[in-house]
Amino acid sequence: MSDTKPGRNRESHIDVTWEYALCAWARHFNASEQRVKEAVQAVGPSAERVREHLAATDRPAGDRPSSR
Repeated sequence: MSDTKPGRNRESHIDVTWEYALCAWARHFNASEQRVKEAVQAVGPSAERVREHLAATDRPAGDRPSSR
């Protein structure tokens, strides 16, 4: 049985098991894939909760993909 609930918005759910999706979310949040994985592990797959977690635990720019 799937853990997807009826009516669940796929855009608000982060699935880190798909590399391309993880990469897309990392770019969306301007964070490394590792930080996104850690955030999902810490707060769950909700994009809003991950966004809040990343903002609360903001790291130096050196961790961000766009700073390279």
